[in-house]
Amino acid sequence: MKVFHLERPADDPDPASEGGLAPDAFRSPTVTTGVFDGVHAGHRKVLAELTGWASQDPAGDAVVLTFDVHPRAVLRDEPPKLITSLDHRLRLFAQEGVDAAVVLHFTREASSIEPEAFVERILVGRIGARRVLLGEDHRFGRARRGDLELLKTLGRQHGFEARAVDLEVGPGVVISSTEIRAAIEEGRLDDASAMLGRPVSVIGDVVTGDGRGAQLGFATANLDLHHEARPPRGVYAATVTILPPLEELRAGAAWPEPSHLAVVNVGRRPTFHPEAQEDLVEPHLLGFEGDLVGRALEVTFIERLRAEKRFDGPDALVAQIERDRDAALAIAHERGLPHP
Repeated sequence: MKVFHLERPADDPDPASEGGLAPDAFRSPTVTTGVFDGVHAGHRKVLAELTGWASQDPAGDAVVLTFDVHPRAVLRDEPPKLITSLDHRLRLFAQEGVDAAVVLHFTREASSIEPEAFVERILVGRIGARRVLLGEDHRFGRARRGDLELLKTLGRQHGFEARAVDLEVGPGVVISSTEIRAAIEEGRLDDASAMLGRPVSVIGDVVTGDGRGAQLGFATANLDLHHEARPPRGVYAATVTILPPLEELRAGAAWPEPSHLAVVNVGRRPTFHPEAQEDLVEPHLLGFEGDLVGRALEVTFIERLRAEKRFDGPDALVAQIERDRDAALAIAHERGLPHP
């Protein structure tokens, strides 16, 4: 999947300064736009409509225009915990068959673009849209003034077709990213999974930690989640997938199968870091040996094993981790999941 980053849309810069983002980068593009946080069941309905519409043109590209940050982080100075980081969203777009993604750098200046200018400068001028699809409640441009009727009018002026798709995934059922985020953070993983249409997972890059787990005989991967929402503090059984680099993903490629069973600590590691203020997500991959620093991992949560707690010392902590490992192995065996 091709990914383009658009940094200065309000200035309407020369396409050559934006990594070659110009209409000739796409083939007869069908475009949709939105945050798509979570890429949940409702979003996937939009993406299915997008790829289906694009496929009616044998040479057509399905293109998603999304944002590098959630607009609330800019407009209200209230950055929400994202269900899916930008990297996670882009990977899910590729899985859904999207050919290209355009990532708009969202700023207050970008939010002030009138919908007419947004269509002329970006959808037409930078992408060359031939067809534009909106979720039925989607609004775009300054003060959310852009809607389907305006888009159809602009389409007649600029030579593209526009239509909307309803977001119901069942009779009267519309999925909310806000509800999913709350379910994850409250530990209602089954509820969140039902709304997502897939298990709850996080994707993060492995960064260098303090090495404490390796010293105890249970090496962990310290994940930078890029502000993704995660379940409440505690220890979880999970599966871990070592992901290929984003640039290697092809539109419609199958998602890699989970490759490792893991015990995951979500929290502040109170036994050794009672003063810590930041929650970490650290999976211990059972039976794995090797260096994961710099790799992207997907951690898919299976079941909460216990709450996080402070132990009297290393020996007590190690004994509990061994029990956690045995519990995770029993769950994996019962559910037919990969395990060492």
